[in-house]
Amino acid sequence: MACASTSSTTSMELVGPAGPTNVAAAARPSRFTMEGVGSRVIRGPDWKWGKQDGGEGHVGTVRNFESQEEVVVVWDNGTAANYRCAGAYDLRILDSAPTGIKHEGTMCDTCRQQPIFGIRWKCAECNNYDLCSICYQSDKHHLRHRFHRITTPGGEKTLLEPRRKSKKIAVRGIFPGARVVRGVDWQWEDQDGGNGRRGKVNEVQDWSSASPRSAAYVVWDNGAKNLYRVGFEGMADLKVVNDAKGMTVYRDHLPLLGEYGPGRAPNNFQIGDQVTVDLDIEIVQSLQHGHGGWTDGMFECLSTTGTVVGIDEDHDIVVAYPSSHRWTFNPTVLTIVSSPMMLLADNQPQQFAVGDFVKICSDLERIKILQRGHGEWAEAMVPTLGKVGRVQQVYHDNDLKVEVCNTSWTYNPLAVTKVASSSDGATAVTTNGERLSAILKKLFEPHASGDTTEELVKAAANGDKAKVEEFLIGSTGGQNVTPSSSSAAGAAASLGESQSVVKVDVNGVFAGHTALQAASQNGHLEVIEVLLRHNADVEIEDKDGDRAVHHAAFGDEPGVMGMLAKAGADLNARNKRRQTALHIAVNKGHFNVVKTLLELNCHPSLQDSEGDTALHDAISKEHDNMLALLLDNGADITLTNNNGFNALHHAALKGNPSAMKVLLTKTNRLWIVEEKKDDGYTALHLAALNNHVEIAELLVRMGKANMDCQNVNLQTALHLAVERQHVQIVKLLVREGANLNIPDKDGDTPLHEALRHHTLSQLRQLQDVEGFGKILMGLRNVRFVVGA
Repeated sequence: MACASTSSTTSMELVGPAGPTNVAAAARPSRFTMEGVGSRVIRGPDWKWGKQDGGEGHVGTVRNFESQEEVVVVWDNGTAANYRCAGAYDLRILDSAPTGIKHEGTMCDTCRQQPIFGIRWKCAECNNYDLCSICYQSDKHHLRHRFHRITTPGGEKTLLEPRRKSKKIAVRGIFPGARVVRGVDWQWEDQDGGNGRRGKVNEVQDWSSASPRSAAYVVWDNGAKNLYRVGFEGMADLKVVNDAKGMTVYRDHLPLLGEYGPGRAPNNFQIGDQVTVDLDIEIVQSLQHGHGGWTDGMFECLSTTGTVVGIDEDHDIVVAYPSSHRWTFNPTVLTIVSSPMMLLADNQPQQFAVGDFVKICSDLERIKILQRGHGEWAEAMVPTLGKVGRVQQVYHDNDLKVEVCNTSWTYNPLAVTKVASSSDGATAVTTNGERLSAILKKLFEPHASGDTTEELVKAAANGDKAKVEEFLIGSTGGQNVTPSSSSAAGAAASLGESQSVVKVDVNGVFAGHTALQAASQNGHLEVIEVLLRHNADVEIEDKDGDRAVHHAAFGDEPGVMGMLAKAGADLNARNKRRQTALHIAVNKGHFNVVKTLLELNCHPSLQDSEGDTALHDAISKEHDNMLALLLDNGADITLTNNNGFNALHHAALKGNPSAMKVLLTKTNRLWIVEEKKDDGYTALHLAALNNHVEIAELLVRMGKANMDCQNVNLQTALHLAVERQHVQIVKLLVREGANLNIPDKDGDTPLHEALRHHTLSQLRQLQDVEGFGKILMGLRNVRFVVGA
């Protein structure tokens, strides 16, 4: 599909969906069904990327798929990054209507939308009753009724639990009331009043009739008004600076992005293929009927090679061109010029493995060409040119995900050169914190570069005390003095500066780090002593906000930690993720560093940007020895993270029985067992909900948990276990004396829930089947009143 206009289009031409800029859009539906390009998404169940998205419930747009395993999302806050969509699912589809996906022959029985765009919700208990996503999430129809979710036309039906007792969350982002500035795909000149000028979202609208809810109508502070793309063909014209609340949605009812997999067309086209149209125009126009049609703007495809960026549900091929236009083609009219696999076979590049160190191509024009169909090119990648990075992943098509300059990008393997293989020891480099030492030790060329700061940091990283002293003896705190020894003169000479003063700043930065940070991570105590003697600043932060103490924690260097503390370093300093050295040491499993920090009286309960304390991290990482040590040193078990979980809740959620045992053994405040989250859930509720039997048993028998505690919906743990059909939990709670007759807010007892899962004939057979009715009615002699 062509872009709405080119940069030369005047503001008068940008009149919204009905105007001339959208003629092409109206002429050809843009359906990126299987790939989901343009879908609006929120974080999914396997999310582990902090607050890149802006937080739980914040919305982004699927921009493109780099492979069948990885997708690029631009969040409404402007952040763009790669996420997993196979094996692990980082994203849920909030709304697929902007992709143009529609269910022909259907109608929403509430709002009468016809056909239904996006996800179709079909009632499993009523004959021929459908809802669109807006109506489903707005609680239309009976909340007790179960629904089938249908993601693609004619696709698999997924039966869902009733909405009545499912969790809802608010979504936030570019919604009415949000304040916005121009975004990554902005091409509308200065309609907004100039770069950085703000506007207010008035309404979410359709960019075209074939792409509902894919645009936002904005009133700019300069008085201008217009419609801008928010999802249409994966475009993001806007970036939010003050987000607004959208609707509330049943999070767990939303499909996972990639759950049904981006497909490959049966004609063997795949994302990344370079294609051309080499048929006569009359034949192409004829073949395009029913496959997106033909518009005059498509003449560019007759003389230009494009890149396959999508395959829709009809197996038509979506092709992007250098002009930024995207068109949908009948696959019959296309010829593959090159594919990722053909390119690799022709050029026979080196073989790469995870852990290899590679140097990025430094030729800007060449890498732009090589990147087509291989992750594409972004201007933000310019700083990586000529730099050394580490291979994090090798995709099925041999493209490489490379960590370089503290960012990660996907590269064509032809765009990089191997400089060290994983067999050389590079596989030991696995984290942001551990990256520095291996790069400095193994990869930088040994000869002097002429940059004294670079040489100082390298020497510090390698533990070369003599060389560090040579650099620093002629410089104290940045003030040059005359060299007083032959060694100083030798150092000057070695840098091509004979008979001159060595100019080096002890706090100079190379590769993002100071000499003290490099030496601290690698445990070079003698070097650190020299650096401190020359007034090295212990509190300088790198780009991630990590100080020398953080680097010592990364490197598992308790001795360094003691030396830095003696030099006055703040052991409670936080990096940009608000992590302390203690957080890092716990996450890395460095017990001796944790022990040293606690002995040095660091604060044991500071919270990071997610609200997690070191206790939360020890539970997540299953470091029970550290958990006990933290509790012995006064760590606060009651502090809750951003999701409202204290340490006990967290252990119950994660299903970590050994951690739960430590917590219950070490705390003298057993009232914490009854502590409720904002939604009224206790640790026992969480264990019952997630079928963590050992946890529930510990809470009931060791923690003396009140089994009859009710959440905000007045549900007990037994209600939740019965509803989720967790037989072992039900058996435990009943045997331990849970009250079977407590009604929830709808008046339902656990037996009502049990009956919901069984027909009468099944209930008669419960004497032979270990079901919920048998457990509830057989294990205890209780009179049940089944009311209306």
